[in-house]
Amino acid sequence: MTIFRKLLAMMMLATPAFAEEPLSYAILSSQSTAANADWQKVIAALEKKYPGAKKIVFADGEPGDALAELKKLHPRYACFVAGHPEVTRQFVTRVHQLTRGLDDDPYADLRWGILTGYDAANALAIANTSEPLVIERVASGTEVALEHCQEGIWYCELNKNRVVKKEKGGMPVEGKGPDDTTRVLAETLNDYKAQLFVTSGHATERDWQIGFSYRNGYFKCDKGQLFGVDTGGQKIDVNSPNPKVYMPIGNCLMGHIDGENAMALAWLKSAGVRQMLGYTVPTWYGYAGWGCLDYFVEQPGRYSFAEAYLANQHAMIHRLETCFPEVAREPIDLPNDAMKLGQKIKGTTRAKVQELSPRDGVGLLFDRDAVVFYGDPGWDARLAEAKLAYGQSLIEKAGVWTLEIDPKSGANSFKPVNENGAQRGWRPVVAFFPKRLEGEVEILEGADLGAVVTDDFVLVPNPRTVEEGKKYRVVFRVKE
Repeated sequence: MTIFRKLLAMMMLATPAFAEEPLSYAILSSQSTAANADWQKVIAALEKKYPGAKKIVFADGEPGDALAELKKLHPRYACFVAGHPEVTRQFVTRVHQLTRGLDDDPYADLRWGILTGYDAANALAIANTSEPLVIERVASGTEVALEHCQEGIWYCELNKNRVVKKEKGGMPVEGKGPDDTTRVLAETLNDYKAQLFVTSGHATERDWQIGFSYRNGYFKCDKGQLFGVDTGGQKIDVNSPNPKVYMPIGNCLMGHIDGENAMALAWLKSAGVRQMLGYTVPTWYGYAGWGCLDYFVEQPGRYSFAEAYLANQHAMIHRLETCFPEVAREPIDLPNDAMKLGQKIKGTTRAKVQELSPRDGVGLLFDRDAVVFYGDPGWDARLAEAKLAYGQSLIEKAGVWTLEIDPKSGANSFKPVNENGAQRGWRPVVAFFPKRLEGEVEILEGADLGAVVTDDFVLVPNPRTVEEGKKYRVVFRVKE
């Protein structure tokens, strides 16, 4: 934590606008998991890591049963400890819905994650990881904004031989890579020891197809072992124990665990992944996946990975609420149910101004509960600080809060940094509070910006245009 963040946290904790929270971390598990000796060790490791954490046990397959107790506690973090057979697509959907149900607003009410693994020993290794990760080395099988990273390399999934590399202290430089990038990508994990790995393209629960528009190799898995298979049939094992974050932002099904040979489990076991997101369904719209790059990579150091995931979830819910209110809170069991609601989706004037169609409403609803977050949500992993397109500060003085947004890149301050993928850019500004605000919030300045202030974050829709010399402010307080 930087000195600035420490001072800001101290200042915020002193304000009377925040209620003292009796609990910051909850550990949730099913009755079967709570009774299993091996998984009890995982729960115990989290209790040791987070003194005062509260355990909540729910009926097998029914995380929603924990709602009443979770509402009472309203913790900052919720970690769902579960053996992988429990982590079905329906389970993930239930967790999404549960974590939005603690209060009356439509947003997720806490930072959550599902801590699982190939086995309990794998999950215990994840739970025992406590040292914060500052990400300096990035590797990717698709284009990423290396200008915002300390160093890294990406291989193109669209154009054969295209590779871009950045050395520490330098600028991204394009070069020529091999026809088959299976081995070099495996080496970024085994030898380069990437701390963030990003993928897109075709995938299933059993493999990742490295080349999207040309012939290339695959990453596959077998009983928790991740490995590459190149176009010549040669196998390259991936054994990369250094802690890392994995972002399969555009891959179908990479987050879906349908058995012990699911790719997600191999990433967690043999690739050293401590936190990852992933679609539990075939992806087509992309907002819930690709947008995490906008917050995590392209705003380096501003958000932890758990915060970036949550910020993008907030952005998605906000867009649904403001542009497609007729379906924004529809309860659906599976993302495909979103398709059935297509005829109900009309969209608002705001949707038309932003050139959104009913298809966008279906896509947002489809994505809403489809992307999972695996790992301990309390573990802090973030990119090393680097240049930001706009400044963002949140300050409290005498009970009055000011969020100030300072354009630093002229007319480009709020435009997409990188447009590779789907549904990129134009994300709202999101600032999290270190403690919950208690009471009704009154916006004193900035209501014209469309600001949303909840009990634990403030969101401002992307300004899109920049007035020279202007700083954007939202000023608010808790009513007495």
